Amino acid sequence: MPTIENGSIVEVVDAKSNILGYGFFSDKSQITCRLFHFGKLNEGQHFDDAYWFHFFDNAYKRRKAIIDFETTNCYRLFHAEGDFLPGLVVDIYDQVAVVQVLIKGIEILKDTIVQSLKQLGFEHVYLKNKTGSQNAEQITSVSGWLTAPFASSIVAKENNVKFTIDIENGQKTGFFIDQRDNRAELGKLAKGKRILNCFSYSGGFSMYGLLHGATEVHSVDISAQAAQECNDNATLNGVADNHQAFAEDCFEYLRHKAEGYDMIVLDPPAFAKNIRSVPNACKGYKDINLLAFKNVNKGGFVFTYSCSQHISRDLFQKIIFGAALDAGRNVQIIKHLNQSSDHPISIFHPEGDYLKGLLLYVE
Repeated sequence: MPTIENGSIVEVVDAKSNILGYGFFSDKSQITCRLFHFGKLNEGQHFDDAYWFHFFDNAYKRRKAIIDFETTNCYRLFHAEGDFLPGLVVDIYDQVAVVQVLIKGIEILKDTIVQSLKQLGFEHVYLKNKTGSQNAEQITSVSGWLTAPFASSIVAKENNVKFTIDIENGQKTGFFIDQRDNRAELGKLAKGKRILNCFSYSGGFSMYGLLHGATEVHSVDISAQAAQECNDNATLNGVADNHQAFAEDCFEYLRHKAEGYDMIVLDPPAFAKNIRSVPNACKGYKDINLLAFKNVNKGGFVFTYSCSQHISRDLFQKIIFGAALDAGRNVQIIKHLNQSSDHPISIFHPEGDYLKGLLLYVE
């Protein structure tokens, strides 16, 4: 058997040597080959710069069709399998493109990625790699600027709501862009409400609530840095007078201090990092939702989410059912919530449907 280097492009054939497609080979991962091209190449087609730019150009055109760039300059440009190229994530923050390289095959294309982004007008490119991917996929590149260094902290806007983004040190690529559409949903219901935003990070839901007429918003996150960022963003948007941030454990806050809220947002980190952690994750999701149901005002709303890929929509809804039953509250599903439209799901890769959410009315 020939030796194949990790990250190489390989041809995939069936038992009769018919070409099924092409993909990135991995000698260590549980996924031996990640396909990016199905079927044969067209005559004269090669895996050159023009071939790879085609992915970026198409992704940009799709975003331009669904996002108002006048009001939003903070969005996901490239969503791995959702944009038909596994192992690559690109988030845009105004002038800066933040790249996550998740597999070796994409790392090999790093220079081509930078040139493709420049062709689209993004001159500043920052690489922000995940430690887990580096270990599992033998990625050697470290986080840092792939172009000349630029500001590490910038102000971006989402539906005209301003956020300071810490590109180098912030969570994910600097912000949780996948909740943009859901933040807008909260804004529709926020007027006159007193809101608790749990696991708030830098205050995405909080800012939408305040700017859409909430009387008071409390942001809670175990990180003191996140609490400070919430306060800074409230000041940036001119709504600091009606906002308070608390660096506390959200479970403990809900147990002892969550009184008088008309709306509670539960957007925790992924409780199930792998399939083995699903039982404990279910308990965590049930406990946090039970506490919210016990404390939200009559006629209040709960926005609840799971970003755990291993928790299915059906399982998540069953967990919420159990929490509502134990809380003794009548709960209605008003709307099923999903990841933002710039996080598309390939019909051939249903695992990309990772963010599950429910908008609930609690009698």
